[in-house]
This record gives sequence, structure tokens and C-alpha cells, in this order.
Amino acid sequence: MGKLQEFDITFANNKVVYGPGESISGTVKIRTGNALHYKAIKVNCQGSCGISNKLNEAAWTLEEQYFNSTLSVADKGTLAAGEHSFPFQFLIPAAVPTSFEGPFGKIIYRVRVAIDTPRFSKDHKALRPFYLLNRLNLNDVPAIENPSYAVITKKFSYLLVKTGTLMLKARSDLRGYVPGQVIKLATEIHNKSGRDTGCVLASLIQKVTYKTKRPVVDLRTIAEVEGAGVKAGKHAEWREQIIVPPLPQSVLSGCSLIDIDYFIQVSLKSPDAIVTLPICIGNIAVNLSPSRPMLSGPGHRGATAAPGAAGVMPSAPPVEEPEEGLCAGGLASEEIPTKSHSQQDPFGQPVTMSPSALPPGHGRPDASAPQFCVSTGATIPFFTEGNVIPIPTSCSLILPPEYSSCDYPHEPPPTYEESCSSVDSSFNSGQ
Repeated sequence: MGKLQEFDITFANNKVVYGPGESISGTVKIRTGNALHYKAIKVNCQGSCGISNKLNEAAWTLEEQYFNSTLSVADKGTLAAGEHSFPFQFLIPAAVPTSFEGPFGKIIYRVRVAIDTPRFSKDHKALRPFYLLNRLNLNDVPAIENPSYAVITKKFSYLLVKTGTLMLKARSDLRGYVPGQVIKLATEIHNKSGRDTGCVLASLIQKVTYKTKRPVVDLRTIAEVEGAGVKAGKHAEWREQIIVPPLPQSVLSGCSLIDIDYFIQVSLKSPDAIVTLPICIGNIAVNLSPSRPMLSGPGHRGATAAPGAAGVMPSAPPVEEPEEGLCAGGLASEEIPTKSHSQQDPFGQPVTMSPSALPPGHGRPDASAPQFCVSTGATIPFFTEGNVIPIPTSCSLILPPEYSSCDYPHEPPPTYEESCSSVDSSFNSGQ
């Protein structure tokens, strides 16, 4: 029997990222040294999702299929020695979710070809993956242009003796972002106690839920920034920025096994106080009026940088003239200094992307193919659309480390939809 010298699948124009409703076409290339007898040559195009409650499990607990089409490009014959090409084309359904890869499940798409040979001969198979991007237009999400707002009041105790109260308020400029944009975060701490607080920490967190019989909730920190504490009896403000790295969108439309949510968590180490700001990550940016300030609402200053401004670092903005803040009472506010930011190295220098962000088997990035970040499940670069230009920074976007653990939080934070009504009521009460 003939020996295969080449057996490969190529996509038209080397395209590997497709959208729902598009056609995927390509060619099966075969080169043999001798004649090869076959019963059939079949090309299969498939999209599916599989999840498990075990880390990096090869056998899925639950699966769902989005499409599975097979095309016979040749029926029973002999391939003469030399090169042969067989074209194929498939139509991708209109309702399919975006590609995703996580430690407990995957949404994968691939084209496979098989040469079915006569009895006692070896069958030959080849496979090539492709990626689906089902864009999420943030302008279709209700109230997405409004700030996300949360507040909590805590009793401050020391050695079982109550020393006063503390109020923690946080607000983001929007409720939705695309990769490359900057989340502008404003935090206020009103320390009505006789004790200094611990450090304040702001984190962008991804929550992925795999819906097995016993759902697996995977929480991981994408980026975080730490600020100093607040002195006893003081009212302080902290303004920071978090760059949105390449991330899969919040809604995997068409997938019933995996949910993705994002939120910003602002917390104090002492006393133990936490607020969460649910946000959406999409692909098409929110359309904003040019006159709209980046942080709206009482006590918020205007934009610190216009879209397209160069050299914006993810650190505390310059101190401005004091004005009335979110907390009542008209107290003079202090500015909280930033101690550390995960999107900068210790010396504030740009950090390059680590090759470990690529999946096993990938070498240097191919200019014709997208990189795939296993740690966040995102295909990068993540193409974005809209009239809002991401603010450039002098610090490279840093991909977070790989998934290392899963957790089952006792009180998982609410999803974006669940929180909209409560956030709106809190926002109105804070006016």
C-alpha cells in the first residue's frame, strides 16, 4: 500500500477565526509515494462543548453538540502516486457560542478528514482546529453605559471593643468594557473609628461556572491593585485604573454548560469589608457621547484622560482640587496612594507576554493565526468595534498565570443581570 508523504488540511486564505453563519472552506492535500487504495475520503466539521468536575479531565461528564456535518469528497478508488487536492465547504450555524478553553471544560471547533482504507490496511486521519467568535455587542446590554456602584457599612471592632463604623463605597465608570479598554475605578472610605484601616485592594475577577451535577465554580483574579490604608477619623478617596486584558466575553450565547461572569471586588483587610461591582466583557464597545465624563455622578470629577491619550499608566491619577465626595458631611478628602499594581513590574517597566500563555504544541506566534490563551480562554487579539478607542498605555497587557486551583465560594457574587436592579436602587439612594 502507498505511503503518505503529506496529509494536511488548509483553510482558504489561512483564515482560522470565523463567525456564526459564515462558510468555512478549504482543501485536503494528500501526497503519496505509491498508489493508495481507499474506500472513501470523508471530511467532517464539528462544534461541541464538554465539561467535567475533574481538573483537565480528558473524558467529559457532560457534552453538547452544536453541529456535526460530514462530506464525502471521494468514493472508492485509488490515489495514484503524486499530489491530490480535495476542496470542501461547510456552513456554520447562526447560533453557536464563542470558542473557550478552561481547566474543567472546552468549547471547540475542528475539521477532520479520514481516508477509509480496505480491510487490514491502516486508516489515515488528520485534524485542524478553528475558532468561533460570536461577538457580544455591549450596546445591547441594558443600562450598560451607567456606572456600577456599591456601598457597605461595617462596625469597626478591636479586641472585641467597638470603636466606630466604616463606610466603603466603590464605583466604576461603566458596566461594560472590551479588551484593551481601561476600567476607571473610584473608591471612598469614610473611617469613623479610632483605628487605622488595613490596605485596600481592587481586583478584576473572572468567575466561570461549569454546570455539572455538582457545579464547579472557578474563581480567579485577572488583575489587582493595592492601595494604602486610611487613618482613624479620616475620609479618603482612591482612584485607580485596571486594563482589561484579552478575555472571553461574559455571555457564551448558545452554550448551556458554561457561564462566564466578571466583577470588580474592592476590599479592606481590616475591618473585613467587601463590595462587588458586576461588569460585562464584550467585543463591541459602548457608544458614549463625547461630552460624557468618564466617572459620572455626585462627587465624581471629569475624565482624567481622553480616549487616545498617550502614556496613561495603570496607577493613581494626579491629585486634583478637593471637592465634595460621595460620603456625606463635606469632610476634606485625602488621596490614597497606590502601593502595587499587578499590571506593572516592580519598577514600573513594561512586561512582555510570556510564551507560556500559548497552549502546548505551539511555538512562536504565526502571523496568519491567532494566539490562544489557555489561562483566560480567550482568542487573541480580540477584535473590537465601536467609536470608543481603547486608551493606549505604556505598559504591555499582561496575561495572568494559568489556572491553578478551583474553589467553591460560599456566597458567589451575583451575575450582571441579577445585580442590575439592586445596583440601580443603591445608585439612586446614593444620589
